Amino acid sequence: MTDPAPPAHPSSSSGIRSFWAKIDRPFTVGFTLTLGGLAALLLGLAVSNLATVIIYIVLALFAALGLEPVVDWLMNRGVKRGWAIAIVFLGVAVVLVGILWLVIPTVVAQISQFIRDIPGLVTAAEQSEWFAFLQAQFGTAVPDIVNNIESFLTDPGNIAAIGGGAVQVGISIVSGISGAFITLVLTLYFIASMPAIKQAFYRLAPARNRPGLQTMTEQITGSIGGYLIGMVVLATANAIFAFILHLILGLPFPALMAVVAFLITLIPLIGPVLYWIIASVIALFSDPVTALIFAGLYLAYIQVEAYVLTPRVMNRTIEIPGALVVIGALVGGTLLGLIGALVAIPVSASILLIIKQVWVPRQDAKV
Repeated sequence: MTDPAPPAHPSSSSGIRSFWAKIDRPFTVGFTLTLGGLAALLLGLAVSNLATVIIYIVLALFAALGLEPVVDWLMNRGVKRGWAIAIVFLGVAVVLVGILWLVIPTVVAQISQFIRDIPGLVTAAEQSEWFAFLQAQFGTAVPDIVNNIESFLTDPGNIAAIGGGAVQVGISIVSGISGAFITLVLTLYFIASMPAIKQAFYRLAPARNRPGLQTMTEQITGSIGGYLIGMVVLATANAIFAFILHLILGLPFPALMAVVAFLITLIPLIGPVLYWIIASVIALFSDPVTALIFAGLYLAYIQVEAYVLTPRVMNRTIEIPGALVVIGALVGGTLLGLIGALVAIPVSASILLIIKQVWVPRQDAKV
């Protein structure tokens, strides 16, 4: 008498066949899946085409969050919100007009002077001792590289080609002006309706979760506002120090280098180091000893900023590890340039805060 055979276990392939066998309308399922794929494709194309508009909206929202602490400061001193917003925007307009009126003409003139002085700077550099040392070490490759760089920078056609041609440069300028105006208008609307936006956001959550959501949202928006204001203050301090240092040491193009310092040092943590390298290399073409003094003084300022200014200015922001700052700045800068590098840090800090206050407590509660 033979033993009965064990019952056969259904395999994965038979399970798949039974799944498709239960579908009594395969045409309908296939048509639905195809429509879903097409809808996802069209949504992706729409987001891609609206990338510029999305950037304007995000930039305006962050600008509104950055100005919100100033509005709150005025409101705490008895100024009504409408008047506080008007005062803040009037102050911002005065600062922007002052920068455009005083700095831009000087910067444009110094850019033109820089292009005209490139041959003289290169000639002076080729007659210096450090250039002779490099030539002795690496041979004729050093003069060839310098001559190629000089030829490239002194040819206006190459500069235009970088921007995609003269017509494209003009279109970019017009687009930049219109984008700045759109961002300014959106910022005004966002900051005027910020309380209503927050209340509408709170009502999306269940009533029992709204107090916690409100607390976390206020922490995030407050830290983002403090961070953006802090970065502008630190970048302004960098620009002022660079301008004064260029004037004292007699280095060329002080206004131009101050503007470059402001833009680059908006990138947290790595921005001052990048400007230190760039400015030191440019100063090297003027005088090696002066460049060495500049490099030493600005390196000392970086240390003062890191250990004295930054802790005082950034006392309202979320604590975020330095490695995450660098990664966020690199990712944001790669995706959206300078704006992305500036926005990526508060976004990373907000995600870190959500993880600490929402996800980690839920994991700790699972025993």
